[in-house]
Amino acid sequence: MKKKDEGKVDKVIDKLSESFEDNRLSTKKTDLLSYSHDYWPISLHWMLEDKFPSIPNAVVWPEDKEEVKEVVRWCYKGRVPLYPYGGGSGVLGATVPEKGGIIIDLKRMRSLQVDDQDLLVEADSGLNGYYLEDSLNEEGYTMGNIPQSLYPSTVGGWVGTKATGQFSTKYGGIEEMLKGIEVVVPPGKILNFKPHPRTSTGPDLRKLFVGAEGTMGIMTKGWFKIWPYPERRIKLSYASERLEDAVESVRKVMRRGAEPAVVRIYDEMETKRHFYDHEDIYGKIATVIIIEGDEKIAEVEREIVEEEFIGEYKGEGPVDHWLETRFNVKEASEFVPMGVVFDTIEVAVNWSNAEELYERVIESIKPIKGVLFASAHASHFYPQGICFYFTFAGTPPRKKDAESFYQQVWSEAMKAVIGSGGTISHHHGVGRQRKDWLEDELGGGLKMLKDIKEKIDKRDIMNPGNLGL
Repeated sequence: MKKKDEGKVDKVIDKLSESFEDNRLSTKKTDLLSYSHDYWPISLHWMLEDKFPSIPNAVVWPEDKEEVKEVVRWCYKGRVPLYPYGGGSGVLGATVPEKGGIIIDLKRMRSLQVDDQDLLVEADSGLNGYYLEDSLNEEGYTMGNIPQSLYPSTVGGWVGTKATGQFSTKYGGIEEMLKGIEVVVPPGKILNFKPHPRTSTGPDLRKLFVGAEGTMGIMTKGWFKIWPYPERRIKLSYASERLEDAVESVRKVMRRGAEPAVVRIYDEMETKRHFYDHEDIYGKIATVIIIEGDEKIAEVEREIVEEEFIGEYKGEGPVDHWLETRFNVKEASEFVPMGVVFDTIEVAVNWSNAEELYERVIESIKPIKGVLFASAHASHFYPQGICFYFTFAGTPPRKKDAESFYQQVWSEAMKAVIGSGGTISHHHGVGRQRKDWLEDELGGGLKMLKDIKEKIDKRDIMNPGNLGL
């Protein structure tokens, strides 16, 4: 940050310190370093190499929408960059403060209220995901949004990245759950879009903030649809000889209108990695399925799955194993200290191009010098298509650092996805990692997005640089 800009930031920090006591505004180095990154794999390499290329000038912890409004107002007035922060569990660098400025951590905003008659939950943006789902379960409900980051992530992060969870094949993504939203936009205005089951009042402005990753405004509260807690859960698993057999089976299930809560198909490599102690499916194509909901509906969906699936039935064991290990994300933190570059890339594609996309992405990654393995599983399904979740690991060859190796793998994978007619992101968002390929997907739509951003945020203070905006 330039000297003149540092002066502006200092003035804004001084103004905010008049309203936020010491324990709710910090310029301590330990806090600034802690908020200089999210769970973006390349930032883990930065830390191990003692590199902190993007450090904020301050961190502030508001407790209500009026305090968020005050932070936005002062940052806008002083032209100081502002970065919303939830649980820090994002994996694409969306919260990296690349232009300095102020991090606004929303985790102290965490109230919730359940409306039984309307089947809605009102939740503050800083509310922890696990706490939300656990609280709903205790009262006899579920929201159905169970991402792998359930324990550290927040409601605001879900909306900001347009997240979806492990049970999305039944419950949908966050954009379908969101019925109303309260946001603060520059220069410091509170907008409140009340929850409705459906509305036809022009373009849906609620959705303008879904997937915007803090570039348009800061969500302070949302209203989400909820479901009665399922009275029946059915667990099924299959072993298939070919990936295309398992994929085609699920396509037919979805075509018939059945909506299992969870469907996950693992290629041979992923089956070996995840089901290493299940000899009867080791080295085959493993599929785990969970059906849940009303008992009568669940039984009908079970019949449809059993009628359509091509593969040998393997019982509940593999499903139980998945349920026990599904939040385990230790691979990234274990591999990085050993110099291994490890990451996942989730994309989506229509059924007609699914096989081509899977093969092209795997074939684009494997030949890269230093790659140890590339594999995939399919984790979210729709009547129109499928989400593939690719995993790769490798060690940079001589004279190549971790970041350039990492970017090479990503670049080849993204080109393969675009060439296969897929979308470059399914549920992790764009952040700073995917921004270079956004124009390839959106075309002239990217210019429109920039125009909207400029109209809302004339001084470009809201998470500048994220999404390439």
